[in-house]
Amino acid sequence: MFLMISTTGVPERPATDLGFLLHKHPGKAQAFSTSYGTAHVLYPEADAERCTAALLLEVDAVALVRRGRGKGRGGAPDAALAQYVNDRPYAASSLLAVALSAVFSSAMRGVCKARPELPGQLLPLCIEIPALPARGGPALVGRLFEPLGWTVTAEPVPLDTEFPQWGDSRYVRLVLEADTLTLAEALRHLYVLLPVLDDAKHYWVASDEVDKLLRAGEGWLPGHPEQKLITSRYLTRRWSLTREAMERLELVRLAEADDSEVEEIDNAVGEDSESEEKPTPLAVQRRDAIVAALRASGAARVLDLGCGQGQLVQELLRNPAFTEIVGLDVSMRALTSASRRLKLDRMGERQAARVKLLQGSLSYTDKRLQGYDAAVLSEVIEHLDLPRLPALEYAVFGAARPRTVLVTTPNVEYNVRWESLPAGHVRHGDHRFEWTCEEFRGWAAGVAEQYGYEVEFAPVGPDDPEVGPPTQMAVFVTVDKKTMDKKEEVKAA
Repeated sequence: MFLMISTTGVPERPATDLGFLLHKHPGKAQAFSTSYGTAHVLYPEADAERCTAALLLEVDAVALVRRGRGKGRGGAPDAALAQYVNDRPYAASSLLAVALSAVFSSAMRGVCKARPELPGQLLPLCIEIPALPARGGPALVGRLFEPLGWTVTAEPVPLDTEFPQWGDSRYVRLVLEADTLTLAEALRHLYVLLPVLDDAKHYWVASDEVDKLLRAGEGWLPGHPEQKLITSRYLTRRWSLTREAMERLELVRLAEADDSEVEEIDNAVGEDSESEEKPTPLAVQRRDAIVAALRASGAARVLDLGCGQGQLVQELLRNPAFTEIVGLDVSMRALTSASRRLKLDRMGERQAARVKLLQGSLSYTDKRLQGYDAAVLSEVIEHLDLPRLPALEYAVFGAARPRTVLVTTPNVEYNVRWESLPAGHVRHGDHRFEWTCEEFRGWAAGVAEQYGYEVEFAPVGPDDPEVGPPTQMAVFVTVDKKTMDKKEEVKAA
């Protein structure tokens, strides 16, 4: 990846002041190690009239993969070839944005100890990026940069110069020119808008990205006409983070319009004011009930069968009593989401040793699932066709045979309490069935008798006196051979 920043000088302000602003001497080339390769800073030209600083980022594709999902910690890697054959070493992306922030951190903050007066000066600037992914084309590049005071030249890069009939690629050669911008503003524009145009990031976006966006967008993002698009793409379309960022940006805009501080605007509710307590979501109540039952069973090695996006695995990891946690799902897409949620690529070695994600089907026996203390089937059985339930029963209760098995499933009788659920509809489009409490107890009792378990039942959520709880849970515990023999003798008598 390659980027050049140029400025011109006048007698009272030589162009080589750019070296002071960037904290990089024009007389020598410098190299900086990053997590994904090496960043080089050099000056192709440096005199009083014109100075150009170049940032060259050499991306180590192998290091990028090894720090990513395919490191043997339960991650779900992309296709093997695509991990190595891609545009990351060449096209400006979030990798270059992170390198800008790391190598030119003082310049981005507007700090220059040697010449404190320089960061506030308005400079004529020219920035050139030879290869920039632009999902939205040159038109979007203009909509993003022109409102910030840039004159934009975005030349589409053809797919192949030998075959012009193939058309243009999604890349552009970008040249930005401005007469009156500070260097700190220019770098912050690039830091935010490079990954926005690429519409992707090389790392998992967490809640701290909102703070990064607001810091880099201070002074220009609240009033940008494409604020919503920038915010959504920068936060990789994570709805909850985008909403939080938009709310905070609106507070900034209102504060600026009212010439006041954000804290003065955001004072509708005092710190000591009482507010109505929000009800705990059923999904949270269900996870709490499962964790409590697992702790009561004394289980240390736990299977989450049908783990989905890893919410329960994440909750179990917070409790040191669970020393080994395995999440299994048939969907590779769900496992990829779980890996991202758990941040497996950034997890410490000791924590990573406790968790594993596996792809597999509960319709087949799997030797990898044997020998565990407990297994959880949370909102899983209702996604199977009824004729396939016996195969799941044997795979879990007969072959894997953990000491404790927890099964939760919706109580169809409670559906009348959901105002938004039309009469006669199941709660999820993929549910093949939903049982009454009597039907669930009958099924659980039959499984327990067939495979040598005892079963008890517990409500999850508010236990309505008329229709029961929204979720029903069965707790299966293995019965030792002596107890089973005594029960057989009682039956025979």
